[in-house]
Amino acid sequence: MIFGFIGSGNMGGAIIGGIINSDIASPENVIVSDKNEQALKNINEKYGVKVTSDNKETADKADVLFLCVKPQFLYGVIDEIKNSVSDNTVIVSIVAGQAIETIEKAFEHDIKLVRVMPNTPALVGEGMAALTPNSNVTKEETDVVVNVFNSFGKGEVVSENLMDAVTAVSGSSPAYVFMMIEAMADAAVIGGMPRSQAYTFAAQAVLGSAKMVLETGKHPGELKDMVCSPAGTTIDAVAILEKDGFRNSIIDAMVGCMNKSKELGKK
Repeated sequence: MIFGFIGSGNMGGAIIGGIINSDIASPENVIVSDKNEQALKNINEKYGVKVTSDNKETADKADVLFLCVKPQFLYGVIDEIKNSVSDNTVIVSIVAGQAIETIEKAFEHDIKLVRVMPNTPALVGEGMAALTPNSNVTKEETDVVVNVFNSFGKGEVVSENLMDAVTAVSGSSPAYVFMMIEAMADAAVIGGMPRSQAYTFAAQAVLGSAKMVLETGKHPGELKDMVCSPAGTTIDAVAILEKDGFRNSIIDAMVGCMNKSKELGKK
């Protein structure tokens, strides 16, 4: 199976790395096209994959074709490759905000398409991706794409109407978490801890907490209660967070994110 990539930026590079490092495909079975010659040189040196500046060549050879371009370039690329994509090629779009129906119309013929919303932790092998296949994609083909995203994090199939929620809960949420880590570190600095050490303590606490949710299967509230000893330090901190509207502010922010995502999807 040949995996093709149009675009070799950060997210495209993360997917290529996942495919090769997990032995889903060998470098000779990956072809990458990009108009940026330096980007092609970098991806070739890092992974040993085939590279070309010709998007049509990539589209023609790929069994699974990843579109990893910015939204403003997507439809120019589609116009360029639409006659080079075979009926059996599975197209995977990671382009933000672009609906399945819109992309299908741009190709002007039946295609197999999987829309994906990944997130930036993919860059460190801990991505979360939501996948929606169109009706032409078989379960086996969907499983191939899910397996790719599982190679550098987690991938799950969702219905397309959930993509705005996905944007809020995983696509944009790293920004909220980074803000929390920064605030936690600031407080530790107030307490006398050196800043670089404060970031390590805060980030590792967040990482470990997330793993507990994923690996224990316990409700987050139950895990919180395990830390809150009677008359202890943690319950005082939790009470202050509740008084200051911690949870409600997160919910409000995410609803705002979802609403903006819906707005952008209509343009």
